[in-house]
Amino acid sequence: MVVRGNRWGGRLLFDNQGFLYFTIGDMAEAMASQDFSRATGKVFRIHPDGSIPKDNPFINKANALPAIYTIGNRNTQGLTQHPETGAIWSTDHGPMGGDEINILKNGANYGWPVITYGIDYSGEIVSEKTHKEGMEQPVYQWTPSIGICPAEFITGPLFKKWSGSLMIGSLAYEQLYRLIIQGDEIAELELLMKGVGRIRDIKTGPDGALYVLVNNPDKVLRITPENKP
Repeated sequence: MVVRGNRWGGRLLFDNQGFLYFTIGDMAEAMASQDFSRATGKVFRIHPDGSIPKDNPFINKANALPAIYTIGNRNTQGLTQHPETGAIWSTDHGPMGGDEINILKNGANYGWPVITYGIDYSGEIVSEKTHKEGMEQPVYQWTPSIGICPAEFITGPLFKKWSGSLMIGSLAYEQLYRLIIQGDEIAELELLMKGVGRIRDIKTGPDGALYVLVNNPDKVLRITPENKP
């Protein structure tokens, strides 16, 4: 196998039940995302000691990697847990178009590359289909792509007015967004910052402030309701 050095994925999340979720991108081999025997293009769920949860969806499927939680993921770059429902929300890079926000469901297929809203970087069509029975639709998708990356739900007392909002960062557009969530849908999208650099990660600190990791140029931004440095 030739590893081309792109679309690695590589996000980690411990949920409030103690499960560890981690992502592996498709490594530029799109159809491997639909192959249960291949690790690429998947989200995995394990116990912290490395053992496999008994309710993982493909634990008894022949030739399937038992740690697989979802398939058909292109390049998952954001993982965060909804503070009320406990659902795991993710962001997934599309090619040219089709950046996605998804809610991860045990055993779900997110369609890449069988369905997509994007086209290849060469301009060639990846798929004529955006929908197919048995494959999940994104909660929200961006076309053209914004280079979607980190995701973080707002919790804690510091941002009371933003509680439950979903923060999203972009690489290509160098933008920070706040998404207002109603149920399983995006009700409103607010652009907070642009041109600050490629946003790689967003985390809530122990002080309740938001910390935003940016590269090109490399820096960490600290955000509070009072905009203190």
